[in-house]
Amino acid sequence: MKRVAVLISGRGSNLRSLIAAEDGSYKIILVVSNVEGAGGLEKAREADIPVAVIPHQGKTREAFDGEIDRALRAAGAEIVVLAGFMRILSDGFVRGWEGRLINIHPSLLPAYKGTRVHQRVIEAGETQSGASVHFVVPELDAGPVIAQTGVPVHPSDTPETLAERVLEVEHRLYPEALKLLAKGNVTLKNGLAVFS
Repeated sequence: MKRVAVLISGRGSNLRSLIAAEDGSYKIILVVSNVEGAGGLEKAREADIPVAVIPHQGKTREAFDGEIDRALRAAGAEIVVLAGFMRILSDGFVRGWEGRLINIHPSLLPAYKGTRVHQRVIEAGETQSGASVHFVVPELDAGPVIAQTGVPVHPSDTPETLAERVLEVEHRLYPEALKLLAKGNVTLKNGLAVFS
């Protein structure tokens, strides 16, 4: 059973789905937030998961990431999951957790990396969007994809309605992808996601 730490900045809806899906392949042993009042912290406490708040204000990215890294290693984390963590991590941090650090992104990567995804998808007239779980690499949203699920984009969609539809599939997709990693069914090798 892999020991998992989850980094959050907000309400923790993906965190809740990851907690609910624990099946013996992984156990969440720590939740870290850079935001004192993040709603996800309460979800962690309700599930008796230890929490740590590490504010980023007034720190260099490297100093902040160093604090997080020390907390993760002190807790014995083996896998790190980004679930609505709204900070870009330093190259050094990412390389230190290479192959054990994953993120979920609200598009069908490699399309629509970065922010304002739903707005950009609608403005481009796309008929399909979705969610992707990927290994984190130093380049933003560029890591190999572990799992993806598509959703339709309706002509009447707003960024908010599309976001709701994508979030629903995220809640199913993220636990599935984490289980693949925890069980050793996917690994990062030579910049590629290798499935076994």
